[in-house]
Amino acid sequence: MSAWWVGLITFACVLGGAFAGLALQAVLPGHHLRDDSKDVVKLVTGLMATLSALVLGLLVASAKSSFDAVNDGLKQTAAKIIVIDRLLAQYGPGAKEARDVLRGAYAARIDRLFPRGERTGSAASALSDDGAMQQFAATLRTLTPGDDDQRALKARAEQALQDLAQSRWAGFEAAATSTPTAFLVVLVSWLAAMFLSFGLFAPRNGTVLAALLVGALAVSTSIVLIEEMSLPFDGLIAVSGAPLRDALAVLGK
Repeated sequence: MSAWWVGLITFACVLGGAFAGLALQAVLPGHHLRDDSKDVVKLVTGLMATLSALVLGLLVASAKSSFDAVNDGLKQTAAKIIVIDRLLAQYGPGAKEARDVLRGAYAARIDRLFPRGERTGSAASALSDDGAMQQFAATLRTLTPGDDDQRALKARAEQALQDLAQSRWAGFEAAATSTPTAFLVVLVSWLAAMFLSFGLFAPRNGTVLAALLVGALAVSTSIVLIEEMSLPFDGLIAVSGAPLRDALAVLGK
């Protein structure tokens, strides 16, 4: 389910809770709406508001941390690719084939992660598929150093390739992180119950309805933000492929 559908369902549940409170206000006996009852409901509502705010804050922070981890991982990958290419350039003409294979493998990876036009949802498979980089690794192993300098450059390139693989798998794990459905269900139920209590004692006028609408919109968009950042390669809030394409532009030169 897309982030916007989750946000829409949250909005409907929360605003529905507010309207349910307004409806209950008309049918409950008067003693249920007295000041002493209102005070108890306010205490419970305050507790639920605190819990909801705490959980929402933690979820936003967690989603942002995961998003930043993927974004930083892509930048580190771009930097390591350039380092490997430069090491092979220093190796000499004998590494030209390896540099060509590296550029082709990297270009294919970028096209899968950031396809031109509509998103295809293939980011996870692109991060987990290391066939092209394995081909480059095999080509790198075929290099036959002629002196100590070339042996050192080859060893450094192989170490950088291992670091690159580690960064790629770390990005795969971070991109696969998502908010558990049960967690969202519990949170939305808290929010709906909280808005029900708002509607239960609220006067019926346009200002109150507008305030409830804005509040429901605010909490639902926070859920959208969480879900969007949990999918770093899709949606409106997505990591940029610019660092990778910038790195590709300098490979082989």
